[in-house]
Amino acid sequence: MKHIFKPAKAEGKPVLLLLHGTGGTEQDLLPIADFIDPEAAVLSVRGEVLENGMPRFFRRLAEGVFDEEDLLKRTEDLNRFIGEAAENYGFDRNEVIAVGYSNGANIAANLLFQYEQSLKGAILHHPMVPLRGVELPGQNGVPVFIGAGTNDPICPRSEAEELTALLEGAGADVHLHWENHGHSLTHTEIRAAAEWYRKAF
Repeated sequence: MKHIFKPAKAEGKPVLLLLHGTGGTEQDLLPIADFIDPEAAVLSVRGEVLENGMPRFFRRLAEGVFDEEDLLKRTEDLNRFIGEAAENYGFDRNEVIAVGYSNGANIAANLLFQYEQSLKGAILHHPMVPLRGVELPGQNGVPVFIGAGTNDPICPRSEAEELTALLEGAGADVHLHWENHGHSLTHTEIRAAAEWYRKAF
């Protein structure tokens, strides 16, 4: 997977796994990582699926309709890649915190849906429920921030609420933050995520 790795600037810092939205690249969320924790290590990944030339992390059949088979395969690939990166770069696999936006938030959420303790925590900006009708593995005490827009045309309010309930049902400690905006990622939402991060970690 095409990616950027930046080592931590201080001991004991986690690794921020950056996962961009549709049409983004591994460069997109680097400023957000610096804002959240400038001393953390960074592993920023580019999605390997192209939709009309735009990188994504998995295919979709239509707006809001995921190709579930591809989602499962790509999630498995990403989980394996994180493990390989941990070996290659010498970081602790158990210290990975995902920071994802839109499509990137969806695959990060599916890591939590598929693998027990796959992430130390997650910041999910404008995610949807990745899969329904599946039994989630235990995510006891895993801190999760969900940023959502009350007027988001792509991720309706019900998606954020259902995702919150599902993750809480698996034992995660979820904080749901609302913005009175659409699907865009605002400065106030990023600031709220940073404040949550400092309290959670």
